[in-house]
Amino acid sequence: MRRYADWLWGAFAGILLALMVTINSGLAAYTTPFTASWIVHGVGALAAFFLVLGNLAIAGRRGPKGVSGQRAPLWSYFGGAPGAFAVALSSIAVNSELALAGGLSLLLVGQILFGLLSDVWGLFGTPKRALNRFDLIASVCVIGGSALIIFSGGA
Repeated sequence: MRRYADWLWGAFAGILLALMVTINSGLAAYTTPFTASWIVHGVGALAAFFLVLGNLAIAGRRGPKGVSGQRAPLWSYFGGAPGAFAVALSSIAVNSELALAGGLSLLLVGQILFGLLSDVWGLFGTPKRALNRFDLIASVCVIGGSALIIFSGGA
């Protein structure tokens, strides 16, 4: 049952990502993509602060050690850097002729391709796993679906 709950959390995170890109793109249309990214990350930092406070209140965890009891590697603290660029670049894509569906479909393509590379090489501490034919078939379907969204005249 836990596995299915993780799937629901993953789908919900995808919905939140689409919502974030939509709202941030609207802000970028009135400012600049990089100003919008800066503002969004400031608001996100404030929200994360309250999530940490809530976690401390509920779980009572303190200090830089996580659930495993080990310190996180230094590189793991820099996840916000690609996030800042992703938010800004997605704002540019969504405010172009790609629109929201086309921009999000290309975001998905990039995430799938990076995810496959990460699976093969175990990038950034992710578990290594060999790709199989279904991974490749699914990737082709996602890329093909993105191409349909973008080139069908819908985006």
